[in-house]
Amino acid sequence: MGLTARDLFSRKENNLKLTWWAGNESCKKTFTRLPYTYSNLGLVGYFNPTRQNQAQILGAAEIELLLEAEPAVMEDILHRLFKGKSAAVFICDDLKPPEIFKRYSEEYDLPVICSPLAGDHLIDQLLQFLSETLAENTILHGVFLEIIGVGVLITGQSGLGKSELALDLVSRGNRLIADDAPEFTRSTQNEIYGTCPALLKNFLEVRGLGILNIRKMYGAKAIKPDHKLELIIKLLNPSQGTSEGEDRSKLMERKIEVLGISIPFIPLAVVPGRNLAVLVEAAVRDHLLIKQGYIASKDLSKKQKKLMQ
Repeated sequence: MGLTARDLFSRKENNLKLTWWAGNESCKKTFTRLPYTYSNLGLVGYFNPTRQNQAQILGAAEIELLLEAEPAVMEDILHRLFKGKSAAVFICDDLKPPEIFKRYSEEYDLPVICSPLAGDHLIDQLLQFLSETLAENTILHGVFLEIIGVGVLITGQSGLGKSELALDLVSRGNRLIADDAPEFTRSTQNEIYGTCPALLKNFLEVRGLGILNIRKMYGAKAIKPDHKLELIIKLLNPSQGTSEGEDRSKLMERKIEVLGISIPFIPLAVVPGRNLAVLVEAAVRDHLLIKQGYIASKDLSKKQKKLMQ
């Protein structure tokens, strides 16, 4: 996914008080999402010849350094500044760029954009905008809830009762985030956040009852706008359940990859007579214990071995 300097300018012109000072408005160079092995600071920062940020910020110190440099040194610095892999050069603090910038802007097809904002503030605003705009995202089918403070996606085949289970969980004090098509976004190296499409906010479709407005039925506390995705519970037909011979201690190690991040995954067979809401809450509580370092199966195994000695 790419974002041109003109796209950024059009969307943030008023908010950041931007002025298009030089450069071809149809320039095809783009800001691109960085691999998550790198810091997002690679998107934007003060100009450093050894670090090619995609948005190069020049303030009073950088401009002064350029103007005081010997002609040959200035040419070398400008060559590095404009020839790199940047998508735009930003001048902050309401400064006027040196006229020589126009020549380099045309030669290397790199826009120069000015803002009266202080450098650190401009960097923060651009970093937030670029991180959010270039973040990876996906839509997963299921119901996303906050259960005992944990972001849980309940998924599975149609007709297994995901929405009925979600309604039961909400009635027990948990909170609905999104039904049917929650949107998930990876904006940092190890975190994915889920939210609800605007059209579907507050609504839950339950088989036999139709569309329900959870906010109006249970109040604002029953709704959460977003949450970090921390656990996935997949409802299964009994025939899809885990085999009886499977090592139960291995169940906690199951994970599924979402946007490149491994998320703990629990398969839960839907069997008549099982209280799924209680089981899901128990799974979430056990997940929290595991995060704290306590694993019940290992604790039991230790006690058994100690008893046998």
